[in-house]
Formats: sequence, C-alpha cells, structure tokens
Amino acid sequence: MGSWILAIAILLILFIYEVYQFVMRKKARTVLTEEEFKNGYRKAQLIDVREPNEFDGGHILGARNIPVTQLKQRTSEIRKDQPIYLYCQSAQRSNRAAIMLYKRGYRDIYQLKRGYSKWTGKTKAK
Repeated sequence: MGSWILAIAILLILFIYEVYQFVMRKKARTVLTEEEFKNGYRKAQLIDVREPNEFDGGHILGARNIPVTQLKQRTSEIRKDQPIYLYCQSAQRSNRAAIMLYKRGYRDIYQLKRGYSKWTGKTKAK
C-alpha cells in the first residue's frame, strides 16, 4: 500500500513540474518561425546555446556562442535592453536558456522554432 502512495506522489510531483515548465516556457519566450526569425535577428543579440563543437560545425551567420551549460556564468555578456534571439539544435536547450534568462530579468526573448537542424538560411562553419 505504501509503495502505491509513493508512486502516486512521485507522479504528481512530476506532473506539477511539467506544468510549471510549460507555463515558464510560454511566459519566458516567443517562438518564431524561420521567416519571422530571419526578419528580426539582425537587429538583436543572436545567441547559439549549443556546445562549442556544435557551433564550430556550423551556425547561423552572425551568431555568438554562449552554451546553455555556461549561461549562468555569462549572463553579463547579454544586454537587457536589446532583443535576444536564441537557438540550439532542436529547441530543447534554447527552451532552458529562455527560462534561465527570464528568471534573471530578461524579457525580450525569442526562440527559433524547431532549431538549427531545420534552418535554411545563411550559415557559417569554422
């Protein structure tokens, strides 16, 4: 009987956590199609939150690399008075980055829908 209660409690906690993450993602960033992203990223801070080896393999022209794993330590490199355009390979890490930035007071945050893997615009590789 006790193991059932524990299992239900764990499932309830996981459900609440997922709902919280969903709400935070909706609040923290605006998801843009590739076309919408292309229309605004040149006037914004374009940040690739993938790891350096992924960035070196190819990235959106004009992007700078601040991996999500380093974001907390490097938020001082990001201005609050300019829009922030984020992307990663598939939009998972940029979701986390958007929430992290939102919690630190950034508000004008945009994310590339479906990530770099679906990008057809200009790119650069090292």
